[in-house]
Amino acid sequence: MINILVTGANGQLGSELKTIHKKGLFKFKDLVNFVFTDIDTLDITNSIFLKKFIEDHNFKYIINCAAYTNVDGAETDKEAAYEINANCVQNITESIREQKAKFIHVSTDYVFDGDSCIPYTEEMKTNPKSVYGKSKLKGEQYAQEYGNSIIIRTSWLYSTFGKNFAKTMHRLCKEKESLNVVFDQIGTPTYAYDLALAILQIVDQSIRENRFVPGIYHYSNEGVCSWYDFAKIIAHKSYSRCIINPIESKDYPTPVKRPFYSVLNKQKIKSTFNIEIPHWQDSLDEFFKNLNKI
Repeated sequence: MINILVTGANGQLGSELKTIHKKGLFKFKDLVNFVFTDIDTLDITNSIFLKKFIEDHNFKYIINCAAYTNVDGAETDKEAAYEINANCVQNITESIREQKAKFIHVSTDYVFDGDSCIPYTEEMKTNPKSVYGKSKLKGEQYAQEYGNSIIIRTSWLYSTFGKNFAKTMHRLCKEKESLNVVFDQIGTPTYAYDLALAILQIVDQSIRENRFVPGIYHYSNEGVCSWYDFAKIIAHKSYSRCIINPIESKDYPTPVKRPFYSVLNKQKIKSTFNIEIPHWQDSLDEFFKNLNKI
């Protein structure tokens, strides 16, 4: 039996991994034992306890979904951001170095500055502008130093679980007559369920075909939109009469300047692992189907 550890399992991505695991969609389901943990069951900031926990279970795969994701909060809580997004990645890699476990780590488009005008490839220069982005980049570096790692950068993550833009807009569209949403920040929404499927496809290929190709990969849904476009479609699918007004970023100031362009080039992950990626509007339809079941 192959033991697989998932950290940050109560977050958006971890919760979707649990959902897919319960459905038993993959052929390897009878070969593996998933252990889903979060801060209440495994403190990954405690390197000594973490190392013993990993050794006791002899994990062959670690999927790290744990992250400090409060972009604005990271500016004033820098220590916590680096602790979770960087130091904990080092703790994990040091804990699995002897058994050479395979490590899958999730990162972010915020490692880039957002000044590009073409989709970011994995080889393009990183230049994070925020504490959050810098802490995530440091985590990537620790994962790369380990070597037996797959790093997946994603963007605009949303899910039926947790707090996110899609759920917030859905709620506000039913409460407000109008909302102001920025139109000059461009990217691609990522349905966490789709990303979770992609991660498990990679694990499936590794287990059944012995194909684990370390490196950095980009994953988001297909297509491009602004936050304004995204909000308009959410309002429409929420059967709301709420008016969505387009505004510039300068008219909606935040502690951290958001990237103006966050489109990721996904060709590498598609060709390496033969992964098909849905368009963001199709995935948003699935999101609403699942949201209505809750």
